[in-house]
Amino acid sequence: MRIRTTAWRRLALTLATVALSAAAVVQTTGPAAAAERVSVPDGMDAGIAVYDRATGRFTYRAQAAKQFRSASVVKLLIALDVTWNQAGPPSAEDRALLDLMLRSSDDAAASTFWDRKGEGAIVERMAARLGLRNTTPPPADYGWGSAGVSAEDIVRVYRYVLETAPASVRDLVMGNLSQATRCGTDGFDQSFGIRSAFTGPTAVKQGWVLFGGAPRNPCVTAASARAAKSLTQEEIDYSSGALHTTGTVGSGHRVIVVVLSTHRPGTSFAQAGYALTNVVRQLPVPGARLAPPLPRPEPGTWFGTWDSEVGVHATPSLSSVQVNTVPSSQEVRVACQVQGELVEQYGLSNDWWTYLPELGGYMPNLYFEWADNQLPADVVPLCA
Repeated sequence: MRIRTTAWRRLALTLATVALSAAAVVQTTGPAAAAERVSVPDGMDAGIAVYDRATGRFTYRAQAAKQFRSASVVKLLIALDVTWNQAGPPSAEDRALLDLMLRSSDDAAASTFWDRKGEGAIVERMAARLGLRNTTPPPADYGWGSAGVSAEDIVRVYRYVLETAPASVRDLVMGNLSQATRCGTDGFDQSFGIRSAFTGPTAVKQGWVLFGGAPRNPCVTAASARAAKSLTQEEIDYSSGALHTTGTVGSGHRVIVVVLSTHRPGTSFAQAGYALTNVVRQLPVPGARLAPPLPRPEPGTWFGTWDSEVGVHATPSLSSVQVNTVPSSQEVRVACQVQGELVEQYGLSNDWWTYLPELGGYMPNLYFEWADNQLPADVVPLCA
């Protein structure tokens, strides 16, 4: 029997086994916030920077120079490159794409500009123009979402937009971020983090990658499937789910808040969003008012899936009655797992099955976004 052997899945398993064993506590830098402490939950890694434009000082920094996979946050750099030194306003077609890319995080719009403007050269140009120290283009043959960015560099990007960029560029970028839609065009709810932590004026550019569709998503029930690719770089975690919240809080875009995060493989979108929002709620953000706390995600262990219309069977066998279906890339709650009939597809094979209580049956483990045949035994027990 052969497990999935793509390099990224092997890397995911390695990272999962060395994940933090206790909650990490990160501390502020600088006397302005020396007494502040922010607790980052077990299984989450974060790079954080909070900059108060009214005082010209950081109120909080933790792993602020560490590189994270950019996901859609790199769309800020794409937008700035498109508008750099333009003699006039963007064409009507380009303006529509920029609005959709910034406001609703549209991937197709980003890819249009990425291909037109030289792909990774966009990141290299903007890093040089803005003096970004920890921002790098993606590895060869990888898309815009695999660029490397740091929290401090994203603060520099926002400072450029707010303090140096032409008024037309500032109005385009911040105007769209101030009107960020609840739902991204890929069907993900992008109201986590800054938008959920604070009341009052906010402007946000969020990012997410390697999560299945969120259960009971208020936007759309399923997101498009993603193709995994192998990687050779080790400096940036490309196998864990990445969830980022970046933007401004307060009147006049007073405070820039950037939290970049990764979450151990198997963390659901809802769980990651809850953890990230609670980290943001702890940050020292001058003048901000906290929104009511978010309700905890529904109890249970959630895992992302891949492929579309995956059958759920009465017993761990393809020959048993199909009792339900898992839509494309949906997250599902799991109860227990057991070995059953060997399932072979796409050159993969796996004889482990997992019981899905909401769907009343068993799904082959082959279709989980996980690095091994069996889901982690310390999280998902064997069926009795």
